[in-house]
Amino acid sequence: MRVFVTGATGFIGSRIIPELIGAGHQVLGLTRSDAGAVALVASGAEVHRGTLEDLDSLRRGAAQADGVIHCAFDHDFTNMLANCEKDRRAIEALGAEFAGSTRPLIITSGVGMGDPGDGTLSRENVFNTKHPIPRKASELAGAAMLEAGVNLSVMRLPQVHDTVRQGLISPLVQVARAKGVSAYVGDGMNRWSAAHVLDVARLYRLALERAEPGARYHAVDEEGVAARDIAEALGRGLGVPVVSLPPEKAQDHFGWLAMFVGLNMAASSALTRERLAWQPTGPDLLTDLREMDYGAA
Repeated sequence: MRVFVTGATGFIGSRIIPELIGAGHQVLGLTRSDAGAVALVASGAEVHRGTLEDLDSLRRGAAQADGVIHCAFDHDFTNMLANCEKDRRAIEALGAEFAGSTRPLIITSGVGMGDPGDGTLSRENVFNTKHPIPRKASELAGAAMLEAGVNLSVMRLPQVHDTVRQGLISPLVQVARAKGVSAYVGDGMNRWSAAHVLDVARLYRLALERAEPGARYHAVDEEGVAARDIAEALGRGLGVPVVSLPPEKAQDHFGWLAMFVGLNMAASSALTRERLAWQPTGPDLLTDLREMDYGAA
C-alpha cells in the first residue's frame, strides 16, 4: 500500500514511517521544510511538499495514495480552538479525496473523547461531544466524512512517550523548571493514560491494514498514571520540590496547561487489543521519566 503520512517528520510520524516500510508499504511523507525532506529521504520515504494550511497540498497527497495516516497537529495549545478548526479543515480536505472508495483514512484524536463522564475509564465505543477539550472537532469532522462515504477510523492518543518527549508532560517539565517546583492539582489522584511511541506507531499500522470504517482505537498501554506520581518523577529528575496546588491557583501556575492538569484522562484499550491483537511491549511512562536526561529536556 502507498501511504500518505501527515506529520511524517514529527515525534510519532517519524516512528510510523519505518513501521510501515518494514511491513512492505511505501510512504509519501508531508513536509514543509528542506530539513524535513532530507529526513524523509533518509528514512526511505518519498517527499510531498505542503502544509496543514495548504488544503490543496493535502488533497494532492491523498490523491497519490492508497491510504492516509493523518497524525499532524499544530501543538501550539495557546491557540487550541483555532488549531482544532485547522485540523477539521484538513480532515475534510483529505476525506474529499477518499469519498466513495475503500481506501482507509486514519485521523487522530485524544482518549478524552471517549470519557463517558461518569468516572469510569474512557472507552473506544464512547464519543463524548460535551468534553471540555475542543479536540472533539477532529472526531466530528471524521463522523461527517464517514457519513459521506469515507472509510475513516480514529486513533485516540494518550501521553505518548519515550525518554525525550512525553506528550503534555514535556511542557510540564518546562513549567517545573521555570517555577522551581513540580506541582499537581489537589490530591493528584487524577490519572493520565500512556503508551510508548513505538507501540503507538505499530498500532497505526495495524489500524491501517484493518481498514475498518468507523472504528475507534485507543493507543493505551497504561490505563492511568497518577498526576502526583508524574509530578514526583519530574521533581526527582529536576531536583525541585513537589507541591500540591488548589484548583483555583492552577491557571496562574500552569498557564494554558491548566485546562489539562486536573483532568482525569484514564482510558481502556481492551477493545483495541481485541480487534487488532495489539500487545504493547515498550517501557512504561515512569521508567522513561526516570531515564530522561533532564539537562537536555
